Amino acid sequence: MASKFKNESVLILHLKKGDEEAYIYLVKMYHKPLFVYALSLTDDHAMAQDIVQEVFISLWSNRKKLFIQRSLKNYMYKITYNKFINLYRKKRAISNLERIYMETLNEVVDDDNTELLEKKIELIKKGITQLPKKCKQTFLLNKEEGLTNIEIAEYLDISPKTVEGHLTKAYYLLRRYTGKHFKNILFLTFGAKNMMARLQKS
Repeated sequence: MASKFKNESVLILHLKKGDEEAYIYLVKMYHKPLFVYALSLTDDHAMAQDIVQEVFISLWSNRKKLFIQRSLKNYMYKITYNKFINLYRKKRAISNLERIYMETLNEVVDDDNTELLEKKIELIKKGITQLPKKCKQTFLLNKEEGLTNIEIAEYLDISPKTVEGHLTKAYYLLRRYTGKHFKNILFLTFGAKNMMARLQKS
């Protein structure tokens, strides 16, 4: 019976009618990918699980009002994003950097390929581990520690020109992993870490 729900229009129609079988199918289809996505935003398993649970509860509670402009998958990711933002706003005031982070995230979430966001974040993390040793060290000092090229040069006892060369190479190699959203994904990857660190301290 569940095979009939592979047609998205049929699935949405049955959800609106309150078909519990359709809801169970939806949960089975989207729970894991949404959890991975929420985890990439929060870096916290319990928080990610809570967000996903709220997503499904909210969807079922408002099933009669379902209005999906693009795809159901895009809609689910968008709800997850909104739940994350609402949770964060409840915890603390938002700084300018955090506002930029959220706007960047929203831009990526609005893209037709939003379901690939968490995969791209994982790809860039994997790509960083595969960078040449000096290249990786320089890149992480810049992105994780926030050091300038001159500060990195002094710390590693190399020239600023060498630092620039390592960073250029890192950007080139990592861009091949994520394509057109490279800058956004890079910002989200390290922005999320900084945001959630502040959230957990509040």
